[in-house]
Amino acid sequence: MSHLTTPAVVMDNGTGLTKLGFAGNDSPSFIFPTVIATRQASGSGSGRPPPSSKPSFLTGAGGISSAGGHLSQKRGTEDLDFFIGDEALNAANGPGYGLNYPIRHGQIENWDHMERFWENSIFKYLRCEPEDHYFLLTEPPLNPPENRELTAEIMFESFNCAGLYIAVQAVLALAASWTSSKVQDRSLTGTVIDSGDGVTHVIPVAEGYVIASAIKNIPIAGRDITYFVQSLLRDRNEPDSSLRTAEKIKEACNEFCYVCPDIVKEFNRFDREPERFQKYLVDQGLGKKVSVDVGYERFLAPEIFFNPEIASSDFLTPLPEVVDTVIQTSPIDVRRGLYKNIVLSGGSTMFRDFGRRLQRDIKHLVDARIHRSEELSGARSGGVDVQVISHKKQRNAVWFGGSLLAQTAEFRSYCHTKQDYDEYGPGIVRNFSLFNVP
Repeated sequence: MSHLTTPAVVMDNGTGLTKLGFAGNDSPSFIFPTVIATRQASGSGSGRPPPSSKPSFLTGAGGISSAGGHLSQKRGTEDLDFFIGDEALNAANGPGYGLNYPIRHGQIENWDHMERFWENSIFKYLRCEPEDHYFLLTEPPLNPPENRELTAEIMFESFNCAGLYIAVQAVLALAASWTSSKVQDRSLTGTVIDSGDGVTHVIPVAEGYVIASAIKNIPIAGRDITYFVQSLLRDRNEPDSSLRTAEKIKEACNEFCYVCPDIVKEFNRFDREPERFQKYLVDQGLGKKVSVDVGYERFLAPEIFFNPEIASSDFLTPLPEVVDTVIQTSPIDVRRGLYKNIVLSGGSTMFRDFGRRLQRDIKHLVDARIHRSEELSGARSGGVDVQVISHKKQRNAVWFGGSLLAQTAEFRSYCHTKQDYDEYGPGIVRNFSLFNVP
């Protein structure tokens, strides 16, 4: 019965990064890439794994790997030969190992690899016994119920966890926004803009339930911004235009990148004031450092959300228009609540003044629609309150929301237990139990 006193485990497995920790903490204990390195089927290489390093706070380090395929086909200890996180990236640089990404666009695609990934997450990183803990896992919008059942099978049969709750990421992001001073009441109604590494989702939520028919996603996210910054560095023939350097410039969003109110005026300011170009020192290893100029990409990088045509011709709809379309597609009785509580989530929304620009552009769209309506009807409207919520927990909003909910007194009563699973089977996780908002 030790699970009654131990904290719940919160696991947020994303396309790009995995975040692990215990309920009640302000931030995840570990953040590392969602990647696994398995032994190549050809068996090339010496077969010796790279030196193991101890997992450190906010760093990935590895695990254990194998060739692709089903676990039942493995013999001996072959299924223990794999690495995850940063150790997987290091192992792939040597012979004999290949990289695999078990999650694509938020959905788990390779369940054998995902099971091994969870194994190392629990036993090597968190160093806990799963039968002593309840688990809160996250899922993307429109996750098939079959995926929930497979998750339950692995967590209960392979790891024998005490209890399991699978939460929708958008609902957890709304809960995380309660830390903002702009939020007056703890409501689970709002529009979540979740932008990670691979894709950006715009998800309307009404009283804790996702309005699935109105969800939209756009193919612009952190990875696209990185590629765009890299192309700008290459155009200027900077001494280091590697993808790693472009990513570091992008991630230093508070120091370098920001969202400007007017892109033309900002170009003119940079031309008039050369000092706006900043130096970024790149460590290339072996004591060699080079200086890279960071200029127009400071404001052009996040601008692709608002003017996507500057980076690609495949997708041309600005993010504010997508958000407005999502809310207008939702039921009319919840639209005011969706406009009033637009919540940002994910690392790609962390650029300075991102929320302010988004709020301004959405407000212009709404005001223009109201003005046209007033001209046609001749009646005055009271207007619509548009508010975009930024907060300190924005980068890890989904994990932090899970940490908040998993530490509440009623969390365990909403979880599916091992006894429930043994009696009714994996179909129990198809039922979605929603927390009461305190």
